[in-house]
Amino acid sequence: MLFPTLTFGIFFLLVYTSTWALKGSNEWRKIILLVASWIFYGWWDTRFVLLLIASGMLNWGTARLILAADARPGLRKALLALGIGLNLAILGFFKYYGFFMVQLEHILHLVGWERDLPIMQVVLPVGISFFTFQGMSYVIDIYRRQTAPATLLDMTLLMSFFPHLVAGPIVRASHLIPQFERVPELSRGMAAMGLSLIVWGLFKKAVIASELATGLVDGVFFDPSAHGSLDLLAAAYGYAVQIYCDFSAYSDMAIGIAALLGYRFPHNFNQPYRASSLQDFWRRWHISLSSWLRDYLYVSLGGSRHGLKRLCFSLMATMLLGGLWHGASWNFVVWGALHGGVLVAERLWREFKPKHWGTLPAWLGILITFHIVLLGWIFFRASSFDVALTFLGGIFGGGASLMLTPMLLGLILLGMLLHFMPRYTIQRAAMQVRALPAGVVGIGVGLLILIVDAMRPEGVAPFIYYQF
Repeated sequence: MLFPTLTFGIFFLLVYTSTWALKGSNEWRKIILLVASWIFYGWWDTRFVLLLIASGMLNWGTARLILAADARPGLRKALLALGIGLNLAILGFFKYYGFFMVQLEHILHLVGWERDLPIMQVVLPVGISFFTFQGMSYVIDIYRRQTAPATLLDMTLLMSFFPHLVAGPIVRASHLIPQFERVPELSRGMAAMGLSLIVWGLFKKAVIASELATGLVDGVFFDPSAHGSLDLLAAAYGYAVQIYCDFSAYSDMAIGIAALLGYRFPHNFNQPYRASSLQDFWRRWHISLSSWLRDYLYVSLGGSRHGLKRLCFSLMATMLLGGLWHGASWNFVVWGALHGGVLVAERLWREFKPKHWGTLPAWLGILITFHIVLLGWIFFRASSFDVALTFLGGIFGGGASLMLTPMLLGLILLGMLLHFMPRYTIQRAAMQVRALPAGVVGIGVGLLILIVDAMRPEGVAPFIYYQF
């Protein structure tokens, strides 16, 4: 089940009504939310609900064993390694089995092995990258003594909670489980903010992202060789707007839906194209993911604690693995390498630049950073590495525009304008709907989702997920 769709609109109305009807019993409320989350996930494929449940129990059980071995550091470390290894084994099998088998087959062919290997067709569970990272962060936080242990119900709900299940934000146990432990409340301000974020997300998705995808981006990236340089440039800029509107729209809706159920999620996007450096970009783009990579991967690799060489290695390794996390393709490895290389270059520049040299003007830093990110998006969006190279080569090949229209150009400009719009604009909108009765909110959200589902162009997915 995906939002915004007709099915989800009905589903949310039922969940909203039933959970607030059980406000007096927090345990039953959480059970209803847990079952609803399994229905939400199982609507796509019921088989993988068992995987979701097993993942939650695995991480809860590993954390309990680590707590029980509190006086034995060696055993605690071994249990941590086991928990992380099992999580990565699950993720690796479902997400990377096919990729690595194909690479192995190519290597064997190079050394003279001409027989094809039998390769299983493995279905990738939606959202597996997100709920695996979420479970791993709980186990690591328990090991580091940075969070309190959760009950099995709370841990399973943390892993399965439907607003963030498919595409984040990655909400850590230390943030969400304390909210599960108390009876939630829905103030008028919280309801107004939730509704405003949902409307904002629906607008970005339906009006901008979907139209740019169907009218320009998908067609140009499908066959770059058939398009001139103007269309290719327009598609590159259009995709930068589309991916921001798509991902931030999902986060806005997830945060808004959670707020209507009485829970607070962290903010996940903060005008990333205003970044004046790539380091600044990663403080603004998909904040829950970038902070996860920083706290659990970069720091674990050594970070800045062991000198400049280790810092540069940690940066590059983090971004390479972060790129591979996004999808099992060399495109994502190149995307990660580009970001890692520029992050390393920025760090070296700050370390060794002549002292009498000043800093770049802010506008120039923003312009350069945006176009580095734009170059990365071409590899991120292209279906293969060869397609990405064809796309880049075609930009300098000339040729008339076949797909760019004034309306599509206007949508690109509108998307960038909305991106640079101050965040308090949404807060002002929320103030206008504060007077709405709380009972009307759920009906309003459901109707909005139905309207957007009807507006969505045929063949366009409700949200992009790539291979998450």
